[in-house]
Amino acid sequence: MDIKKESIRALAQEAALMPQEEMLEVSKRKFRLSIGIPRESSFQERRVALVPESVALLVSNGHEIIVETNAGKESNFQDHDYSEAGAQIVYSPEDVFKSNIILKVAPPSIEELGLMTGKQTLISALHLPMQKMEMFKVLSSKRITAIAWDYIKDETNIYPIVRAMGEIAGNTSVLIAAEYLSHHHGGQGLMFGGISGVKPTEVVILGAGTVGEFATRAALGLGASVKLFDNSIYKLRRIQNDLGSRLWTNTIQPSELHKALESADVAIGAIHSSKGRTPVVVTEEMVSNMKYGSVIVDVSIDQGGCFETSHITTHEKPVFKEHGVIHYCVPNIASSVSRTASYAVSNIFAPILLTMGDEGGIANLVKNQEGFRHGVYMYNGTLTNETIASFFEMPWKPLDLLIAAF
Repeated sequence: MDIKKESIRALAQEAALMPQEEMLEVSKRKFRLSIGIPRESSFQERRVALVPESVALLVSNGHEIIVETNAGKESNFQDHDYSEAGAQIVYSPEDVFKSNIILKVAPPSIEELGLMTGKQTLISALHLPMQKMEMFKVLSSKRITAIAWDYIKDETNIYPIVRAMGEIAGNTSVLIAAEYLSHHHGGQGLMFGGISGVKPTEVVILGAGTVGEFATRAALGLGASVKLFDNSIYKLRRIQNDLGSRLWTNTIQPSELHKALESADVAIGAIHSSKGRTPVVVTEEMVSNMKYGSVIVDVSIDQGGCFETSHITTHEKPVFKEHGVIHYCVPNIASSVSRTASYAVSNIFAPILLTMGDEGGIANLVKNQEGFRHGVYMYNGTLTNETIASFFEMPWKPLDLLIAAF
């Protein structure tokens, strides 16, 4: 018996010394995405969700991109740019809305939702205060999984697309103000900024968020004198520290704001409200005491505006005069530089979509990425966002419970 055991042990040792088959990690199965890019139909929306370079990247990774004709036209991307990148060009919205994933910049209209076949994924902005209950009922009836890009977070816990659009709006608001200060547009005939021996342009900026920060950077870069108002001492201190230089800052006190506006050449409204309408902090009386030919750019008009005299204008007729002050109150300023804004949006969407394919589809990405999961407000037709549910008095279920069930 001992001899038999020794023989078995010797055979085992000999087998262990033999060349072994290499054990390789089994990779995740990639999922081929079918992504539809419709032409934006919302008023004044000129951006496109994916630029041709991002389309080429996705196609080279095995994904199908279907682009409605002229989807990129308002951003100076032609159909042949997309076809050369590997996209399929279709000539009716019905064809593009058959895709498994619909990727848009603006929220969908009820008519567009009617074209969706069901059990698909919708990625777009939400713009909650502008929505009606009917939209959520249609999404639910079609069992759509809907993601709001304005709710998606990144690994640093910020909203990357919202911040990108804020950076664009802040920079662009200063360029717009510079244009309307000229005589050609009825302004004072001032050059924005300053030169040697001439008093610099005075700029008042309301709000120290992303828009206010980048408006401040742009104005200072052009040589203007800037006064920044916000009720958050933390935000004011952060901007001063980031700029590395002292900056005139104050909380929003009516008497101080009134004095600052009297001498201002430009006032930029960049106050953001997390809920509902932006508060009106500049009264009509304050506006009436501003210089004749001075300029107001109310970026906050998206949420109602922070100047009492503001009302919505369009890209075709962007300004009006009130008390001799030029008012620029176009919502969605980023759309006025739609090509730049499209690149900014596309540079964020493309990596998300690549990861979605690598993870095996939308369900796995929702499970594995907390930041992306934060953007989900409808999952397979079930409302998962408590804020929306409260706003419209609709039933909802926590997303984590639904993920566990599917």
